[in-house]
Amino acid sequence: MSKKRDYDKEIKDNFGRNYAYDFDIDVIHKFMMKSFESFFVEGSCLELGCYKGDFTKRLLEKFEKVTCIEASSDAVKEAYSKVGERVHIINSRFEEVELEQKFDNIILTHVLEHIDNPVNLLKKVNDDWLSEKGKLFLVCPNANAPSRQIAVQMGLVPYNSAVTEAERLHGHNITYTFDTLEKDAREAGLEIKYRNGIFFKALSNFQWDELLKTDIISPEYLEGCYELGQKYPDLCSSIFLLCQKK
Repeated sequence: MSKKRDYDKEIKDNFGRNYAYDFDIDVIHKFMMKSFESFFVEGSCLELGCYKGDFTKRLLEKFEKVTCIEASSDAVKEAYSKVGERVHIINSRFEEVELEQKFDNIILTHVLEHIDNPVNLLKKVNDDWLSEKGKLFLVCPNANAPSRQIAVQMGLVPYNSAVTEAERLHGHNITYTFDTLEKDAREAGLEIKYRNGIFFKALSNFQWDELLKTDIISPEYLEGCYELGQKYPDLCSSIFLLCQKK
């Protein structure tokens, strides 16, 4: 039986960690889209876990309509205030949703690590929601990001793939590496077509937030971190798998 969860409480900042940082919304979201856009399939789009709609707004630049599923009622209210009539948000747990259509693009970014049974969700995506030509864009935080490895050396995190107490309070159940994420995708019956990293990252999110308030970090520097991440995907902030039906 699944544990009882309060999704509205999980999205609140806690004593050790914000749920979302400006760095996530302004930098990582931008480079996620840059990583995704050449792989988008013409057609429909389903976003699993829209939070407060910030990435949804970016998807609306590429798709006429977007369907979202989001478990937090508080997040849904704020998302609707941002995204407008072109987005249909279903306020529900993924496990309880039955959709009448299949989708050509399914976006699952920084969500799978929150799921009680991630393989079951990926199987549902593969069997029920992904069209025959569809692509799944799967992104998770990377346990081997340099910023996290530095935190381990500092004694702030016990080991790279640990789930810290602050992360647990935000609903995290796992911290993925490429091998564990690929294992779950394959176990769900998905075919992995492409793998890469998004943004080389040696500083923590709160450090990035402080730097982004200054003129120390230029747009060119951010682009350089993205391009370096293409060479060293294992050292990126997030890991990205592009999947489809076998």
